[in-house]
Amino acid sequence: MNCPYCEHGETKVVDSRVAGKGTIRRRRECLLCAQRFTTFERTEESPLFVVKRDGSRQPFDRGKLMAGLVRACTKRPLSLEQIEDAAATVEARLRNGIREEVPSQAIGEQALAALRGLDPVAYVRFASVYRDFQDVEEFEQELARMEDLRRTGVR
Repeated sequence: MNCPYCEHGETKVVDSRVAGKGTIRRRRECLLCAQRFTTFERTEESPLFVVKRDGSRQPFDRGKLMAGLVRACTKRPLSLEQIEDAAATVEARLRNGIREEVPSQAIGEQALAALRGLDPVAYVRFASVYRDFQDVEEFEQELARMEDLRRTGVR
């Protein structure tokens, strides 16, 4: 880090604080002129692309994920914070995969996993749209699968 006053290349960090989501505020002091200045550091996220079923690619949009989760959680006793935490968990799992591209199916499965632990009704709502249920029998099969998972203690 170069000093903005004298352009010297060596500074020391005097104080560090979290300044918001993903941002760190650092107070620095130049080792040559002793001037102090503040820097803000933000983590750089690599772009994440979604590979759709038709093979097309588009940038990951957390807003679309949130919209689907909010729709599934409508009229359920869940706070917006809980839904946002679920979306953040899904996004973190996708980004931790260390891939720049993820299939849209992986996003759907991660969303289902997040909803399964959050609210069973929201889970079934999301599953019915995501898996394109066509009749009542498919709902029954999904409910039986959920009941099996609940009995075995899988979350």
